[in-house]
Amino acid sequence: MTVTQMPRGRRVRRAPRSAAATAAVALLLTAALTVPVAHADPPGVTEDSSPPVHIDSDDPDLRMVQGAKLAPSKVLNIKSIVEADDGSERRQDTNDNVTFALQAEVLFGKDSADLSSDALSRIGTIASEIKKQNATKLRVFGFTDNLGSAGHGLMLSKKRANAVQQELAKDLGSSVSFEIRGYGEQYPIADNGTEEGRKKNRRVEVSFPRAS
Repeated sequence: MTVTQMPRGRRVRRAPRSAAATAAVALLLTAALTVPVAHADPPGVTEDSSPPVHIDSDDPDLRMVQGAKLAPSKVLNIKSIVEADDGSERRQDTNDNVTFALQAEVLFGKDSADLSSDALSRIGTIASEIKKQNATKLRVFGFTDNLGSAGHGLMLSKKRANAVQQELAKDLGSSVSFEIRGYGEQYPIADNGTEEGRKKNRRVEVSFPRAS
């Protein structure tokens, strides 16, 4: 077997990377760094997608192409979101639930769970809608951004949820039951990489079933 050796001191030069290849690599790196935040509803907030009526796939009136089959039927969840211009308050309506989200800045001071005077009128507006919907089971969930320790965020979010629940109870009386949770930095609705996003994530949500 013959072994061919490169002359000593000689270097192999690589072809320069094209501008297109460089741009493609940069684009891939940018995409990897800007993965969108995954949004998920907290436990307990569910939407019923079961169909209201049974559809017979063998019904001749369907006039389906020979060999075709119906996909499983389900109800599409229509979501309507109305948000204040400054983002301080948001209302979300779906087929099954109504959810109000109030930013922490309009309810509390920094790192505090004491309600401000402005918070009382906003919570009163939510209480009026709860009465209008005849809701008797409410969920009050607190959330923070990802700054600070996770343990502190959990504790603060629970205290803030408790404060809002206590104020709602004054208006709604004993006929209403509450589920209260503090989730800390879990379930963000915006990017924690910016102050604008963190501000949206620092919030208290009040949700309840829609009137039938």
